[in-house]
Amino acid sequence: MIILVGYVTGRSKVLGDHGQPVLSRLAFFVASPALLFDTLSAADVQSVLGPQLLVAGISAFAAAGLYLLLARFILPKRDGSETVIGALSASMVNSANLGIPIAAYVLGDAALAAPVLIFQLAIYTPIYVAAMDSTTLAEARRRADAGGPSGHDAGRSPGPKRPPNRWVAFWRQVGHIAVNPMIIGSVLGLVFSATGWVLPEPIAESISLIAGASIPAMLLAFGMSLVGSKPFEKAAGRRPDVALASAIKLLVHPLLAWVVAGPLFGMEGNELLIAVVLGSLPTAQNVFVSASRYETGMVASKDTILITTIVAIPAMIAVALIFA
Repeated sequence: MIILVGYVTGRSKVLGDHGQPVLSRLAFFVASPALLFDTLSAADVQSVLGPQLLVAGISAFAAAGLYLLLARFILPKRDGSETVIGALSASMVNSANLGIPIAAYVLGDAALAAPVLIFQLAIYTPIYVAAMDSTTLAEARRRADAGGPSGHDAGRSPGPKRPPNRWVAFWRQVGHIAVNPMIIGSVLGLVFSATGWVLPEPIAESISLIAGASIPAMLLAFGMSLVGSKPFEKAAGRRPDVALASAIKLLVHPLLAWVVAGPLFGMEGNELLIAVVLGSLPTAQNVFVSASRYETGMVASKDTILITTIVAIPAMIAVALIFA
């Protein structure tokens, strides 16, 4: 219902042309860090940094690896950088904008989204940034040697800017992670939980009030983002990419999460449900941000995000009903 309200709000332009990005930034930079701090400060540290973190990591890397393997045969003409973006579309979940509200409403605790969020921000992001920097640098050199662009990526400009020195890029990424508001809220929450520290009541109550705006703001912003979306345009020529990434994200990734959590780690009941629901989350919007940054895979990532988001929400509800 909240997503529908967001869609109607976007269609009616009640908040103007910039309402959706402003609402998203409010949720990301202010309300969601407050929510993560509020929930994690009262959570068990071991449960946050325990097996669910490993399940999120193993299943994501397996899904990405499967896409890379299949793309070699199904999409042989794609550049390496575009293939990496496709692998991200198949494996990186929307742990913040949808993961937190899904964890709150479907699983009953917003803190349950923290393991996958921490994995993606602290581990997965530096790895894929390093991969994108190295592949785009190699492709830029090949284009320079050939005297022009490769032309394999729909809508791609004549080559991305030359990536900075690898170590400079690495430390820059470390700095970005360190100041990410989600990471700051999560780390502070875990510190308060581990030490037993408690904030003064007026401050704690203020943080709780701000945290209460997170989930409605994220769902409203997502609903507004659906206005005017037109996936699967034939002219873009990326339907096979979208189909492959969407199939792995919607079908294979949850199955991998179940295999790792159940048969491999021996999880049962609610713990197994948590792992599968988190693995069923749709593709993260950050994938399109990265595609735009590197000027490759933008069409496929945008369409995969939209399709997996529309399908994943009822699918996660079905998963919860099955396990219940």
